[in-house]
Amino acid sequence: MPVYSMTGYASAQHSAAFAPAGQEAKGAPASRLGLEIRSVNSRFLDLTFRLSEELRQHEPVLREMIVGKLKRGKVEVRAALESTSAEGLREPTPRMLQRLNALQDNVRAWLPDAQALSVADVVRMCAGEGHAEVDWADELAKLVGRTIDELVGAREREGARLAAMLLGHLKQLRELAGQAQPLVPQLVEQQRARFLERWKEAMALADGATLPEAAQDRALTEATAFAIRIDVAEELTRLGSHIDEIERLVRKGGEVGKRLDFLIQELHREANTMGSKSAALELTKVSVDMKVLIEQMREQVQNIE
Repeated sequence: MPVYSMTGYASAQHSAAFAPAGQEAKGAPASRLGLEIRSVNSRFLDLTFRLSEELRQHEPVLREMIVGKLKRGKVEVRAALESTSAEGLREPTPRMLQRLNALQDNVRAWLPDAQALSVADVVRMCAGEGHAEVDWADELAKLVGRTIDELVGAREREGARLAAMLLGHLKQLRELAGQAQPLVPQLVEQQRARFLERWKEAMALADGATLPEAAQDRALTEATAFAIRIDVAEELTRLGSHIDEIERLVRKGGEVGKRLDFLIQELHREANTMGSKSAALELTKVSVDMKVLIEQMREQVQNIE
């Protein structure tokens, strides 16, 4: 199963002719139904509809279709009708103008401060009359189905790019972990050599006198504490385990975004702990490089469904 991004865009259009009731649609002005669906990342599925007044009644059907296809993301759906005919402006009939005038008088009788209808208002209402006479339910459902499929395809392609990036970063993290693995024993051996050197210096300063046994025990205790303090074997083990699990999820695909986000946080925790235990510049550099890669992964994982 592929990995899906939550980022995508798709659009489609459909044209149809309409005519007033009782007349043939042939030769009548044409309307175009335009649809846009765009999505970005979100913790949950967040739907927003921006539909023209003639299409608002179809929102429940559109919502059901989208919920059946998408699981996460902030999704915005825009749909509107517009005239495509060269004679797109319908001439208002006397009866329609009479109705609008009567309606305006009735409204202003109760609301004297209401503004009078403008020519643009009248033309828009007349255009709305034409659009309302067409039943767009079937065409809208087909258009939405096709557009959602295009959106899912776009999200799948983007998801494939994200998966490839994550696998590349995981490979680099494995290499960095391999570089850090032999550094700890080297540091422990270097510190042990320092303690022995200090012990010899103390023996020389004693000028042949016998040093108390407590001094030798103190040196051994400090060497042991240092070895424990800088040991990052546990962090590297957990780091490797998280890398394995992330790679398994990426290759499995599906709805893995939330689990990946959690595992990325754990990766960052282990890399940060390893850096805080660092007693050498080499190990610090490895930790910093790891955190840079993990941060890049975290930003991209938040776009995965």
